[in-house]
Amino acid sequence: MIVMIATPTTPTLPTHLQTVDEFEEWERTYPHEGNYEFVRGRIIPKPAMKQEEIFITSFLIRQFYQSSLSKQGDELLPELDSYVDGVRKRIPDLTYVTAEQKQAIRRKERISTIFAIEILSDSESYEDVLDKLQDYFDGGAQLVWYIAPKRQKIFVYTSPDDSKTYKGQDVISAAPVVPDLQFVVAEMFA
Repeated sequence: MIVMIATPTTPTLPTHLQTVDEFEEWERTYPHEGNYEFVRGRIIPKPAMKQEEIFITSFLIRQFYQSSLSKQGDELLPELDSYVDGVRKRIPDLTYVTAEQKQAIRRKERISTIFAIEILSDSESYEDVLDKLQDYFDGGAQLVWYIAPKRQKIFVYTSPDDSKTYKGQDVISAAPVVPDLQFVVAEMFA
């Protein structure tokens, strides 16, 4: 007996859109599955978080909820839109959102991430990483973490060109953005 497995197909994406507003109008008009980033006319599929990534994200969220900023109403949220400008919108795997930014969202304002966390996927190229870093910092980010699960390392960027690598028993900190979010890197991968 032969069993056929249906695989999802990528919808035909428009190529004529130039702004985030046009892109979001397309999203409202043509409902579809999945998330997409928009960068200067390109619609980029954003794969859903993989099951094995739940351990990393849940660890980080638990650590964040122990911080003083969490007690003030700030949050670390998965896959929230981060607006860079009128032609770029990214979706970090985790985004730090302040209580003030949440109020801005309630008022229908667009926010940019101050602190983005990305989990490196097998399909991401080095160019993809550099492009995302540039976009986050162009949008006002102060800190970006790129987590490489297979290497059990965290690359910490304070600008698109300045980074430091943490691994093993290194203690990583999200200072100055979230000063009391810190932990031993190996604990996240345990």
